[in-house]
Amino acid sequence: MASLLFTPLKLRDVTLKNRIVVSPMCQYSSEDGFPNDWHFVHLGSRAVGGAGLVFTEATAVEDIGRISPQDLGLWKDAHTEPLARIARFVAQNGATPGIQLAHAGRKASAYRPWEGGGAVPAEKGGWQTVGPSPIPFDEGWPAPAQLDAAGIQRIIRAFADAAGRALEAGFQVIELHGAHGYLLHAFLSPISNQRTDRYGGPLENRVRFAREVTRAVRAKWPERLPLIIRISATDWVPGGWELEDSLTLARLLAEDGADVIDCSSGGSVPHAKIPGGPGYQTPFAERIRRESNIKTAAVGLIRSAFQAEHILRTEQADLVVLARELLRDPYWPLRAARELRADVPWPVQYERARD
Repeated sequence: MASLLFTPLKLRDVTLKNRIVVSPMCQYSSEDGFPNDWHFVHLGSRAVGGAGLVFTEATAVEDIGRISPQDLGLWKDAHTEPLARIARFVAQNGATPGIQLAHAGRKASAYRPWEGGGAVPAEKGGWQTVGPSPIPFDEGWPAPAQLDAAGIQRIIRAFADAAGRALEAGFQVIELHGAHGYLLHAFLSPISNQRTDRYGGPLENRVRFAREVTRAVRAKWPERLPLIIRISATDWVPGGWELEDSLTLARLLAEDGADVIDCSSGGSVPHAKIPGGPGYQTPFAERIRRESNIKTAAVGLIRSAFQAEHILRTEQADLVVLARELLRDPYWPLRAARELRADVPWPVQYERARD
């Protein structure tokens, strides 16, 4: 029986050679938003390793939207060519180059994980963050400035402008980061959004910003190219964003031009009790796929080829997104193909090691 994991998937006019996606994984290693040789090798090696779709890390659409001062950016034209070099290499090695566009909102201006996390103060290079409401992410974090109507429109334009630069750089897939407590998710969740205007209150208002960003990006992003949205399917806390909300959101985003929902979870609060385990988020992808009539991607502790194959074969998702496994082994797809007895090409430079 042919492996579904190594079956191509057509999204609009783009055909992914297989269903393995390199998750956006922050490297916290750039300066002023520019990629460098680390990013080139990190992303290029995953393309050489056989993944079907290779995403950059969360790439900020404005400078204050970076998670850390060392995150990638696409808020100015000068960022385009260094990213284009990466996109060209990824495509030349058989993978589809994708970019995740993001704004960290109230969780921006943070120290890198190996520096202990937490908010970077202004005297150490931090900046004033923004959000739907002036509610800090955690104790010790500053309150974000509440975005006014002009600020909201500025960020919507920033997403659209970044999409235009992504097209110029040669990326073929965009993912919008609407998860993990970052700005789009912060507007969705009643935990972080306590506005009383047209962007707050009932669900139809809280989804407005995410929908307007999606439409603005879709207007800049050609119809022939796919658009993916990553969401947190649940906040994992009472009174927060819930799976039923995600089912509604997925249907609306499909109307706005989204092609796939990448189903993650959590991030709105720092101490949610998340029942982690192998494939713990896959049920979200399955329900959204079944009930919202849109393709989904499963992400979260997908560790083996047979687990990934099972997710696809049981129609829980259309794509599997890997992070830690691909950090441990950039050539995981080639190993998975051997385990699943799928005949896939190897880089000619590595053929001598195939058997």
